[in-house]
Amino acid sequence: MRVAVTGTPGTGKTTATDRLDTDLPVVHLNEVIKSEEFATGVDEERGSLVADMDAVAEWLDGRDDVLFESHLAHNFDADRVVVLRAHPDSIVERLRERGDSDSKAYENAESEALDVVLSEAVSRHGTESVYEIDTTDRGPDEVAAEIERVVAGEREPSAGTVSYIDWL
Repeated sequence: MRVAVTGTPGTGKTTATDRLDTDLPVVHLNEVIKSEEFATGVDEERGSLVADMDAVAEWLDGRDDVLFESHLAHNFDADRVVVLRAHPDSIVERLRERGDSDSKAYENAESEALDVVLSEAVSRHGTESVYEIDTTDRGPDEVAAEIERVVAGEREPSAGTVSYIDWL
């Protein structure tokens, strides 16, 4: 079983997956990109690494029982894709708290309102494999419990159940 946990930056992916009670090893892809030197450069405008997606895919190849998380995770083969969602105002607040610029925070909030990650996940994996979890008013332990339900097959797919388009 391969489970991808993805979402716009600031939705709580790393925090929630650090609290999971699962037999699957948890891989933080952003850490792998850094440690394995899978970056092809730096996006100066955003202040972030540009990942070599082919290298990451090759690294993941053959890891069949794994849960991996990143805002890029939906771009890789997975049996189930969990898309964490949060209200755009929460995204702005969370990203500011971790030191991101206002422009980066608002760019990510807009991306969340436009369902960018969800749309990409559904496009690649289909609605039958995508599970949305709204993290806005949930603590990390509650979000982790919902992810555990997806892993255990106790939750139905739920793509398209969360919308923040009115924020725009």
